[in-house]
Amino acid sequence: MSARPLKILVSGDVDGKLDQLFSRIKSIQKKSGAFDLLLCVGNFFGDSNEEWTKYTSGECKVPVSVLILGPNKSNHVDLYKDNQGAELCENVTYLGKKGFYTGSSGLQLAYLSGTESEILSDSTSFNTVDTSTLTDAIKNDTKFKGVDLLITSQWPSGVEKYASELEGAKSDDFGSETISQLALRLQPRYHFSGLENIHYERQPYRNHKVLSEPSKHVTRFIGLAKVGNTNKKKYLYAFNITPLSQMDTVTLNIQPEDVTETPYKINTLDNSSSQQQDQFFYDMKGGGNKKRKNDGDRSSQQKKHKPVPTGPCWFCLGSPEVEKHLVVSVGTETYLALAKGGLVNDHILILPIGHYQSSVTAPDEVMDEIAKYKKSLKKCFKKQGKAVVFFERNYKTQHLQIQAVPIPQEVVHYVKDAFMECAENDSVELNEIPVHSDIKQIVQVGVPYFYTELPQGEKLYCRITGSKRFSLQFGREVLASPEILDMTERIDWKVCKITKTEEETIAREFKSKFKKYDFTLDDD
Repeated sequence: MSARPLKILVSGDVDGKLDQLFSRIKSIQKKSGAFDLLLCVGNFFGDSNEEWTKYTSGECKVPVSVLILGPNKSNHVDLYKDNQGAELCENVTYLGKKGFYTGSSGLQLAYLSGTESEILSDSTSFNTVDTSTLTDAIKNDTKFKGVDLLITSQWPSGVEKYASELEGAKSDDFGSETISQLALRLQPRYHFSGLENIHYERQPYRNHKVLSEPSKHVTRFIGLAKVGNTNKKKYLYAFNITPLSQMDTVTLNIQPEDVTETPYKINTLDNSSSQQQDQFFYDMKGGGNKKRKNDGDRSSQQKKHKPVPTGPCWFCLGSPEVEKHLVVSVGTETYLALAKGGLVNDHILILPIGHYQSSVTAPDEVMDEIAKYKKSLKKCFKKQGKAVVFFERNYKTQHLQIQAVPIPQEVVHYVKDAFMECAENDSVELNEIPVHSDIKQIVQVGVPYFYTELPQGEKLYCRITGSKRFSLQFGREVLASPEILDMTERIDWKVCKITKTEEETIAREFKSKFKKYDFTLDDD
């Protein structure tokens, strides 16, 4: 069965004109049906942002799920809650400065915020080090064949070469050569930019050399004007797309009649990388977190190549984005880390070392080691008079995370009822599945879900659909309830943040308690 094409909208600079944009989208959806996603390039905020407060307060509702880029102006920085990305209000999410976003549908989106600066790279700008972070991750990925979408606020330089001219302008005057090189390497099927109040739809260009390289898909570049511009230039682009990962090669690589050669010439962007990421393990023995190269002293299973993400990931162990002081145990396929802003001090994450989105996509060897960590954690917490609840949210996250939260043994009998009651209050359909079933037997790849394993063996599952809003804090909401941990003030992880020094102390204490049960410390 072929995948359902996604209905996507892309907007140029909103400039704070939210009412006008969302009114237009409501009108479009009334005629054409609901869209899956709205992407915004350029400046989302403007000189006046009075309309924004209506949406943050809940007075007005955003009619579609929106992903936005970061600020291009210093006076907009304070309007973004977190430089690494965050939900700014219901249905509006700031992606972050740079990275990759993979939706539950399999749609692969690459993004880069800000405008290029040769000297300084801050929240409003980027340089070649930032873009190299994106390109380094795909260097050795033999299966990489491009991304579905690339969104940048600034244009690529020279994009109109071999194609229709820009009326009264040249992209070399305002575009970025660094973005041109980024597009050349990421090979997006669509690339969108804003800032210039120009509408320009370039003819598609090839991502391969005719006769000398195998055929690849084409790239379509679209520049969009500003919302509400006086010349009525096009600021909204609508299209359907089937994720690249779900298409057969022949269909994907069809060449349109008006296809041109690529406008970009390869340069030495790859050489500007700030560092090479090596595969490594962490030596947790002796109380240290020493880096240990994969140098042949491990078993053949450990030597095999670990999968890598198609971009920066906060949870891939080899990534510079990982906060390694939170790591408390490292196995062959997976590792343990303290949860950032945990419900309790011993709130633990089980994560794959390689890049897998969910339990459904993770291979057997990863799931087998996750099971070993679960067993060890159960033994460790039982010694402390506690049971443990495991849960996974495969929704608005790109890396598999199994949350492990210890709870008092005396409240174990109330956990299932607490989940069911919270689900009913949130209008969430939570179902119990057979104890001996596997989540892979229940869920198809690409389907967003919430899944939990309770101390008495029950397994609860919720398929997350686009028709109903699902709370990202659902698991925490249940466990923080008065019946279980009685700490409702800690539902939002952001209010539970502590200093790095405090995190390091808690990590040392947990490693000491867990050492007896840590199977990774057994002699080889």
